[in-house]
Amino acid sequence: QVQLAESGGGLEQPGGSLRLSCAASTSFTINRVGWYRQAPGKQREVVARLTSGGSSHYADSVKGRFTISRDNAENTWSLQMNSLIPEDTARYYCNVEGGGWSTWGQGTQVTVSS
Repeated sequence: QVQLAESGGGLEQPGGSLRLSCAASTSFTINRVGWYRQAPGKQREVVARLTSGGSSHYADSVKGRFTISRDNAENTWSLQMNSLIPEDTARYYCNVEGGGWSTWGQGTQVTVSS
């Protein structure tokens, strides 16, 4: 089975940028990759998704600020986060869906505070 590892989280000032990366342990058939986040006391929400066909979807709260991209050759995908605001503070999880299966990473913390 595929294992995922997130990286790139940390503490950033409002208006700053962070880039999250998710690395898969091996090659696999992919239907969709994505990023989700969950803040304490709040429901987990989808942040961005990207299909194998190149179609992307973003939560309204991050449109125009976040960009999801995929590197098929390296089995990695990233979330570029610009113009960060305190409301972006959460633990971010990467996810991949293949043929009848899905796998989650352990998450990486993002904190936006001045």
